[in-house]
Amino acid sequence: MAKYSVELKPSARKELEKLPAKLIERIFPKLEALAAEPRPAGCKKLKGGQQEWRIRVGDYRIVYTIDDADLRISITRIRHRSEVYDG
Repeated sequence: MAKYSVELKPSARKELEKLPAKLIERIFPKLEALAAEPRPAGCKKLKGGQQEWRIRVGDYRIVYTIDDADLRISITRIRHRSEVYDG
């Protein structure tokens, strides 16, 4: 299987930088794993989105899009579950 490239959108990068170091240590392996498997067990396709998917890391959600043609994953949001689905 081909390996995908994972890019953080500027807004997602800012959100990530604001998180505690312990949480970042848990999130990075998940981001790296997306390169090998963009639809891992437990991921969900979001309703009403533009082909958006999400994975869970504790109480936080990583929301991303998958471009299978270019083998690219774009991380759009990394937020607490109570905030991630707000417009």
